[in-house]
Amino acid sequence: MPSVRLAIYDMDKTITRRATFGPFLTYALPRHRPWRALLAPVAGLATLAYGAKLIGRDRLKSANLALMMGRRIDPAQLERRSSGFAGRTLARNMLGKALAQIEADRASGYQIILASASYAFYVQQVGALIGADAVIATAVTPRDSRVSPRIAGENCYGPAKLRMVQDWLAQQGIQREDAHIRFYSDHVSDAPCLDWADEAFATNPHAPLRKLAAQKGWTVLEWRR
Repeated sequence: MPSVRLAIYDMDKTITRRATFGPFLTYALPRHRPWRALLAPVAGLATLAYGAKLIGRDRLKSANLALMMGRRIDPAQLERRSSGFAGRTLARNMLGKALAQIEADRASGYQIILASASYAFYVQQVGALIGADAVIATAVTPRDSRVSPRIAGENCYGPAKLRMVQDWLAQQGIQREDAHIRFYSDHVSDAPCLDWADEAFATNPHAPLRKLAAQKGWTVLEWRR
């Protein structure tokens, strides 16, 4: 009988209505370095390069953060912007049914974990507001007394997310056989985590995940309705 219960939630479009990285930049930019809005066309070029498969997802993410926030970010300022953005996210972007499910899982004895490809500096703030027990997300690189937009380790996406979740279990001293794990996600990139979990929930799934869920017999949840 598993002694640990974990309910692991993806964040963007799983428990939120919309993705969060673009809105974070939009929120932080005028409060941080407004003149960097002049660099928005360069960010657009980076997005085109990603679409043309000239750069990867992690490079795109780091480039856009560097363009909008700088290559040496004051960690205190980053924390303030992240805290303000998290409050706005809770007020304006959270799905009520997602919050209700989180509370139901908590009441059933599950630890609540956020596992997100978004940057940890604001996912941690969102996690604190919803009472998450832990956050697993994409980290930035410390640089002297500043923060670099460069990703530290892996971008918490696809198979890397599963590796990072497994690493977290090992750090906590939790054996896989001792845990009953639920995993919630909207996107097919999380198929490795969904397949690994004891209970898989395709939540607000886009078409590829909906199709895979039908093949795998995963439960489909619609929290947008």
